Amino acid sequence: MFENLQDRLGSILNGLTGRGALSEADVSAALREVRRALLEADVALEVVRSFTDRVREKAVGAGVLKSIKPGQMVVKIVHDELVEMLGSEGVTIDLHAPAPVVIMMVGLQGSGKTTTTGKIAKRLTERDRKKVLMASLDTRRPAAQEQLRQIGEQTKIDTLPIIPGQSPTDIAARAVQAAKLGGHDVVILDTAGRTHIDEPLMVEMADIRKKANPHEILLVADSLTGQDAVNLARNFDERIGVTGLVLTRMDGDGRGGAALSMRAVTGKPIKLIGVGERMNELEEFHPRRIADRILGMGDIVSLVEKAAENIDAEKAAAMAKKMQSGKFDLNDLADQLRQMQKMGGMGGIMGLMPGMAGMKDKMSAAGMDDKVFGRQLAIISSMTRAERSNPDMLKHSRKKRIAAGSGSNAAEINKLLKMHRQMADMMKAMGGKKGGGMMKQMMGGLAGKMGLGGMGGLGGGMPDLSNMDPKQMEQLAKQAEAAGIKPGSMPGMGGTGGLGGLGGLGGLGGPKLPGLGGGFPGLPTKKK
Repeated sequence: MFENLQDRLGSILNGLTGRGALSEADVSAALREVRRALLEADVALEVVRSFTDRVREKAVGAGVLKSIKPGQMVVKIVHDELVEMLGSEGVTIDLHAPAPVVIMMVGLQGSGKTTTTGKIAKRLTERDRKKVLMASLDTRRPAAQEQLRQIGEQTKIDTLPIIPGQSPTDIAARAVQAAKLGGHDVVILDTAGRTHIDEPLMVEMADIRKKANPHEILLVADSLTGQDAVNLARNFDERIGVTGLVLTRMDGDGRGGAALSMRAVTGKPIKLIGVGERMNELEEFHPRRIADRILGMGDIVSLVEKAAENIDAEKAAAMAKKMQSGKFDLNDLADQLRQMQKMGGMGGIMGLMPGMAGMKDKMSAAGMDDKVFGRQLAIISSMTRAERSNPDMLKHSRKKRIAAGSGSNAAEINKLLKMHRQMADMMKAMGGKKGGGMMKQMMGGLAGKMGLGGMGGLGGGMPDLSNMDPKQMEQLAKQAEAAGIKPGSMPGMGGTGGLGGLGGLGGLGGPKLPGLGGGFPGLPTKKK
């Protein structure tokens, strides 16, 4: 998300930080480019004007232009104004009300309301330990109620039984009553939508609100609709009263105009963002972290949280033990690839690492995108158990069979085996070392051997992130900012037990890329 804006703003602001002195004309010229970049990202014109006016007012003061590092001061001002535009602090769904807490989902048809209803219900069930009831009030769209029922079966969350012929308001009243009788903590009402805003839709929403008295009214909007999403938010808020926003398809939105505009125009917080199709791909919206990503400063806190959710502690411990004995077979490599996919793939991880967002395009151009990992997993899956445990037995006839079974060719199989041999050799070389020291040494060398060599920005010496909670991570980010650390110049990061060896993944004999040595931060793992 925000890739286009990230690239544009990054180049504009890097031009300022690279200069020793700035004039008012320099700042004005840069802000003209910022304005153009925001408009191209589909940010609403009124929001762009307000943003650039506030930045200009603060950036052209004598205290900034005559400071020791005026360029970095201007970048900080832009960052702080982005945070202010996005809402300063993250706001979660408010559950502080007598049970059952009623959440009403509103939005246009096709915005993803029903899927988002299921995602929120799953999140509340797993993270907040709430008993949730879902109810579909959409009596117009064919099979809408059946769709929610199937999502309920998939997620093992209760749904209101379907009774044909009931009106949306009757269903809302029945859902609230059923939640009370069933001891549910939360009831989520999935309302109907239209392809556009019309009077009957607004009247229906108002009737449902009056009948169900919801504690939260969440507007679900497709981030890809750009400035239309702003008009949508304004209309729904004026007629129904919205308490928060949920933006879907953020993973497919390289511009980010809807996210930057809707909060500024309505004053309503963006509470959640959809970042994928799977039911667990729903994230809280943290304005400061998003601003960091937009300006290429990374988002280490989210990376740590994502690792904690997806990396299995027992598997990580078992892997570390095997590494210490110098053992590493193709089953282990497959586990590493799957863990990486769960965390969003190489591109997703790169986007969260300070100064590394630009690496995604370079890796893709070098043929090292996440599709490569999918093909590698297919190759490994086409092997027998014995072949995965002992790759040395893979001769020509076996490779021919594996290639046919995985839709690959001999060259791809040989590249995979070469990568595995190099990683296994590194494990063996580090076999005498223990713990994080072994991992850091291994990760530093792997990057060079696997085709990601020479990666300078992440060498070693950053504090171990595995023992830090989010507040400590935020404090670390603020200290780095106060110290004038620019994007791309973050101190090095150590290795990780859970993702050992990932520094070398993707090295398929292609060109070497700058920037990844030293490996990933010491990430925590989820406890069973």
